[in-house]
Amino acid sequence: MEDWKIKISVLWLFYAVAFLAVMSLGSLEPGVLQEFLDTGEIGGMKVGPELLLLFAILLLVPLIMAFLSLTLKDSTNRWANIIVGIVFTVFQLVALIETLAEPSAWATLMELSKVVAPALIVWYAWKSKQKA
Repeated sequence: MEDWKIKISVLWLFYAVAFLAVMSLGSLEPGVLQEFLDTGEIGGMKVGPELLLLFAILLLVPLIMAFLSLTLKDSTNRWANIIVGIVFTVFQLVALIETLAEPSAWATLMELSKVVAPALIVWYAWKSKQKA
């Protein structure tokens, strides 16, 4: 197995775990659970089927990409990781900017790690193209 494929796969797994950690840690912030119980909202967002579907997609795509990174042919693998990695990097940059509006050390650290992981995925996928 090629080294870059393993690195990319592990980075996708890292992203998925970081996503779950942010969701878990965020629910421990003072008042978050009470807000949800009182209003059905978290951070001003109504928790319903649409939001839960979005979260499911944001968790499943990295897990699927971790598997595909080890199984796809090189060219397809590179482009899939570059495209999906760019989408996730941009998405996480927006989340990081929103986090900085009300900064907390743990949230900034976690959101920053969720920007770095897909950016590294794009980097490794792009570099692997040059080696072929």
